[in-house]
Amino acid sequence: MSARSIEASSCRGPRPPAGSRGIDTILTAARGRLRRLHPEEGHLAYRGGAVLVDIRPAAQRAATGAVPGALIVERNVLEWRFDPRSAARLPIADRYDLPVVIFCQEGYTSSLAAAALQDLGLRRATDIVGGFAAWRSAGLPAFGPTDLSAHLTAVPPATAGRATR
Repeated sequence: MSARSIEASSCRGPRPPAGSRGIDTILTAARGRLRRLHPEEGHLAYRGGAVLVDIRPAAQRAATGAVPGALIVERNVLEWRFDPRSAARLPIADRYDLPVVIFCQEGYTSSLAAAALQDLGLRRATDIVGGFAAWRSAGLPAFGPTDLSAHLTAVPPATAGRATR
């Protein structure tokens, strides 16, 4: 087999495998199934009883901030925590009509996550347009970021340089 034919049959070649879809196509299809909420609408939905879910990793939440009251469920376990059939589900995820509003940092991963919850039967799952960044820009409740290195300081800044008795 020549190097050229190996490249042509490889997934790394210039042509995608038959039947595959690019991420832009997948994202567009996911969003086409959602009634996405602008940050203010997401906040109102949360205040009206929807479960607000932050799927960002801990390091990203620490670096950029968080939303008070949001349930933290990282993306890698989301489906198990919200599938009413799952033994690993959260107690709150006991019905299919549960309104779930997901957000990530900028609103891309959350669209895919909300579509995955809809695939499980949670038809009221959706996400926030623009994610946490848009939420914060809209002036909605948020706190942080967290200085992860603050606890490593041996001497508090107010006492640094002062002699102790």
